[in-house]
Amino acid sequence: MNGKGSALMVDLIISLDGYASAEGWPGWWGMEAPEYLAWLGEEEKKGYTFLMGANTYRVMSGMSEQAAAEDSGFSDTEGAALRGLAAVPKVVFSASLEAPLSWPNSKLVRADAVETVREMKRNGVGPLSTLGSISLSRSLLTAGLVDRFRLVVFPVITGITGRERIYDGYPDVLLEMVDSRTFDGRLQLLEYVPTVLRS
Repeated sequence: MNGKGSALMVDLIISLDGYASAEGWPGWWGMEAPEYLAWLGEEEKKGYTFLMGANTYRVMSGMSEQAAAEDSGFSDTEGAALRGLAAVPKVVFSASLEAPLSWPNSKLVRADAVETVREMKRNGVGPLSTLGSISLSRSLLTAGLVDRFRLVVFPVITGITGRERIYDGYPDVLLEMVDSRTFDGRLQLLEYVPTVLRS
């Protein structure tokens, strides 16, 4: 993004058929392989402020807390990535959560998410990225605030068990690819500059 403002990235993981999660499958569909986890660790060093809604906050803060415990069940790399999220700044948009939030470096915002993020971008607070948060991501994209739209596509079809359809309710969007790579020979990263055509 040019100029003074902050760039905003929507960052999602997705099954091939467009779901964010699936019932009965482990996190990351059980495919949290070394190259991908190492890349996540590098991404955490880029100084993002993460934006999320209440549901994502509850899930991710719980996983981060679990990863900090002994015998957490997470691999060393996976646990380190989850524990690292405690140290980064997070803005949580919610009318249901109560302050103060227990996850370190988390700020609760009750104001309108679109207007708040527009102001954050204008003030140049640094790079912004969503963390999960499908409905928040959709709202920010529809409002024309998203500078990059990034997916990591997992090679699974979860037609029966799939939950949280990502693209329902999206506007029409033109995507210009600016980056792609493959992790561990099976996960595909796709990064685009989005242009909203009709909302």
